[in-house]
Amino acid sequence: MKAILTGHTRGLGAAIAQELLARNIAVLGVARKRNAELEKNFPALLQQAEVDLADSSALAHWLAGGALQGFMAGSKEILLVNNAGIVQPVGPIDTQDPVTIAQAVSLNVAAPLMLAGAVAAANRGTGGLRILHVSSGAARNAYPGWSVYCATKAALDHHARAVVLDKTPNVRICSLAPGVIDTDMQAQIRATPVEHFPLRERFEGLKREGQLTSPEDCARRLVDYLLDAKFGQMPVADIREIDR
Repeated sequence: MKAILTGHTRGLGAAIAQELLARNIAVLGVARKRNAELEKNFPALLQQAEVDLADSSALAHWLAGGALQGFMAGSKEILLVNNAGIVQPVGPIDTQDPVTIAQAVSLNVAAPLMLAGAVAAANRGTGGLRILHVSSGAARNAYPGWSVYCATKAALDHHARAVVLDKTPNVRICSLAPGVIDTDMQAQIRATPVEHFPLRERFEGLKREGQLTSPEDCARRLVDYLLDAKFGQMPVADIREIDR
């Protein structure tokens, strides 16, 4: 079994990588930078590709280079975890920068869909494939100031629903909301001016009251579910609603 994971250098992505590697699952981490700590601790299991996932042309060039196929070779089970994402731009529609919108759509939507298609094609006829999109409650509930983030995460949910309808042999997929996690993204949210994100107080309260999940706990539950026999039975799910 091998895993491909995006955004493995910090936050939830780093915790997922740690969890997979600790279970002796080889990981190909794809991000703009390398994770030096994991590289030191798991030199035999971790491979890394430095790719700007917000640049669709750069990702397409990397996918055409053969590194992905080389990593997957010889494995009967492949895991793809599309974790990388950004919450920006935050604010009403008339304050959003077009370039930032394009970057968000490229990172949050184009990259996961491109990777899913490439991995499925490379894995055709060779074994099982499990695709996990890291979604959000924002995919299922609209929030003021988060129109781009909500839309991009909803796209992942609908992608999973449609892939299930394709009934591609040996492919399982789920777009999974991980809950509210104590990461740098949450710090960014709490630092956003209230006029751009009117619900800021809600997230400040979650932090103040100790209701944020640690990346490590979330990663453990996420990987448990990814490896479970039930994975893929629901194309869209919330980790908080899955039995422990």
